[in-house]
Amino acid sequence: QVQLVESGGGLVQAGGSLRLSCVASGTVFRFTAWSWYRQAPEKLREFVARITNTDNTIYADSVKGRFTISRDNAKNTVYLQMNSLKPEDTAVYYCTNTNDWGQGTQVTVSS
Repeated sequence: QVQLVESGGGLVQAGGSLRLSCVASGTVFRFTAWSWYRQAPEKLREFVARITNTDNTIYADSVKGRFTISRDNAKNTVYLQMNSLKPEDTAVYYCTNTNDWGQGTQVTVSS
């Protein structure tokens, strides 16, 4: 059974930074592509970033140049470094391997 546990969210002022972590268990982490999604209140869940098993990355236009996705296969962990945060980045952030989802971590950016 795959378990994904996100952490690192919180309240930050606009322009600040946060680093989210997602620890995976019950899966062959190193052979899997991982993604971050987010869902703001009353909005649909949207794609944020993805990293393949060969470390290729792709980002949503809204976060390109500000967010960086990375992975540590030895720790079964995928990260999302978020810099220059904006109020519109406020959302619950989820990690996923496409089939399984974590419980999410809340990110709130104040103006």
